[in-house]
This record gives sequence, structure tokens and C-alpha cells, in this order.
Amino acid sequence: MRRSSWNFDGYIDELPEEVRHWMELTVEKITKTYRTTKALDDVSFSLREGVHGLLGPNGAGKTTLVHILVGILRPTAGRVLWNGEDITALDGRYREILGFQPQAPALYKSFRAEEFLRYMAAVKGLKLTRKELGMRIESVLETVNLRQDGRKRIGEFSGGMKQRLGIAQALLGDPELLVLDEPTAGLDPQERVRLRNTISTVALNKIVLWTTHIVSDIEYIARDILLLKKGHFLACDTPQALVDAMQGKVFTLPVAPREVPLWQEKALVGNVQRREKDVLLRIIGDSCPGGTAVQPDLEDVYLYHFREASEKEGS
Repeated sequence: MRRSSWNFDGYIDELPEEVRHWMELTVEKITKTYRTTKALDDVSFSLREGVHGLLGPNGAGKTTLVHILVGILRPTAGRVLWNGEDITALDGRYREILGFQPQAPALYKSFRAEEFLRYMAAVKGLKLTRKELGMRIESVLETVNLRQDGRKRIGEFSGGMKQRLGIAQALLGDPELLVLDEPTAGLDPQERVRLRNTISTVALNKIVLWTTHIVSDIEYIARDILLLKKGHFLACDTPQALVDAMQGKVFTLPVAPREVPLWQEKALVGNVQRREKDVLLRIIGDSCPGGTAVQPDLEDVYLYHFREASEKEGS
């Protein structure tokens, strides 16, 4: 399931030399310790162009890793490289290629959306003329479906609109590296699909790291998925490879309604479907006597690897 050295060189190496573009984010042996607790423990991986999903339950260390990648936190040990150079040495040059949308973006309620983006452009030090900046703001607002709301004050925005404005500011400088921390929080299903399509399109010439604990966000657009649990990487591979590794570990089992609580206590039940005369359970595990093996999906991968967290969240 794992790729050697967490490397993705094969993708770029297949391209002709004249069309290759050197763009690589490398994490080398990152550890982050808070007193006696290790939030991250010896984490290493490399990413190139495309969407990469960082998947894990709450408390897995996703946000800590993101804050190290964007320079908010320093690791206890290890380093982060952009195109082979340490990001601490790159300093301002690294910030120029970075776009970051935090899980809870800090927005100024009295600002209008366009004013906020102009302010963020100044903070980022974007070297654009007033006309170019106006066109860029219009473009990113269109991208996140807020063009008609550019003159509204942020205090009037819904939670989903604020989330989309946070993504707009991340895209403002046309970054080569885009880091999105739970970007679909607060979005309705239609907005989630729109955002997913938008990010998959912009990722054609960017590295996008998308952290989430919602499998459907990245199931169909992620080039690779990194599974993080309690500060450790469990696996890193394509969605299809992760699903293929689950063959023979997902079953359906018809039971009487009164037996459902018993099965929920002794097995990992991914789905409960009431039928006319019985209940069809989806069981995830290494075996299921009497069950019928079925095709797994990425949600099954998540539940299998993060069983403890899933049971805790469901309790």
C-alpha cells in the first residue's frame, strides 16, 4: 500500500523534459512535540502537482502539520523543503508562492468582501496595478461564487459565504502551493460540488493539499491520499489503490431488526439499511461469518483505519 520513500517521482518522470515544471513540496522527518505529547512523529512525504488529500479524524495532527507547512509553527525536529530549499531560508519567497485557507479564517465583519481582498493583497505584497488587482479580485470572487456579493459587508455573510471568501483570499496571489484546511466546512452540498470542481481545475498547475475528515470531499479528485492517525502516517497512495487493498474486508449481512444492536456492539457497521423483512448491514472487518463480500469504497477505507475515532464520534 505504501510507496517507497513517500515519493511521487514516477508521475513527473513520465513527462518529456521540455514540459516538466519543477514544483515539489517535501516534508522530511517532521516531529512536533507539545511537552510530553507528540502531535506529529517522524512524518515524511513528497508532493507534486495535483490535489493531495490529507485524511484523518479530529485530533490526528492534520492542523498541526498544516501550520508547520505554512510557517505558523516550527517543528521540533525535521524540515520542510520547497523545490529542495528549506522554507525557513526561503522566508518571503516561500510566502509568495503559498496560498492558505485556515479552518476558521479571520475575517473583518465591517469590511466589504472586495475591501477585504484588497487588504489581503497588500498583506501578501502582491505586485499588481490597481486595474490588475481589480480584475484578479473579480476573478477569484467568480471562482468561489461570490461575485455578486463583493460589495456586501462580511458581517452579513452566512457561514458558508465566509468560508468561500477565505478560499478566495487563498487564491488571490495565484499560488503554486495551495493549502486548504477543512475548506468545505459550512458549505451546502451544491457549494461543495462547485468548490470541488474549482479546486480540481486549479490544481492542474499547482500543488494542492486538502485536509479533511469528510471522505466525499476528495474521493474523486485526489491524486493521492495520505492517511494520518495520531501523528503517524498509515498509508499514502491513490484512492483506487487504497480501495483495492480493502478487497475481502467489506461484507453485507442480512439480520433481523432486533439483532442490529448486537452487531453494532461486536462489529464495525458502516451502514444500516432497513428492508421489507430484514435489515442489511454493511460490515467492515477482516472477516464476517455468513456475510457476502462486496466492493469496498473510500469510506470503508476511512472506517477501517480510523475505527476507534469513528466509534468515539458516533457515541
